[in-house]
Amino acid sequence: MIAGGKNRVVLVTCGTLTEARRIARVVVTKRLAACVNIVLSPAESVYRWKNKVEKAREVLLLIKTTANVLAGLEKEVKRLHSYDVPEFIALPIAAGSREYLSWLGGCVKPPAR
Repeated sequence: MIAGGKNRVVLVTCGTLTEARRIARVVVTKRLAACVNIVLSPAESVYRWKNKVEKAREVLLLIKTTANVLAGLEKEVKRLHSYDVPEFIALPIAAGSREYLSWLGGCVKPPAR
């Protein structure tokens, strides 16, 4: 077990499974994420939108990535997402197995400078 450092888990909720699968495939293909888990049991979300309390069934994505591609990942999620304001919350990975974190970092490609 080692410190997670620059690694992140990003939470994104989607309105449909089709949308979730499309986002997952694109961000992994573009090397903005090493892995995306699509939680198949829908989440029931209660939230405030335009001054009203709303409720919706959503599909949760758990995106494993690195800090240096977060801006590009967020841009891609927003481009592909149907919501006006999609959820995009990045959480630091405190620690993980050396092998997994090494694999994660090797799969994600930082933007060219």
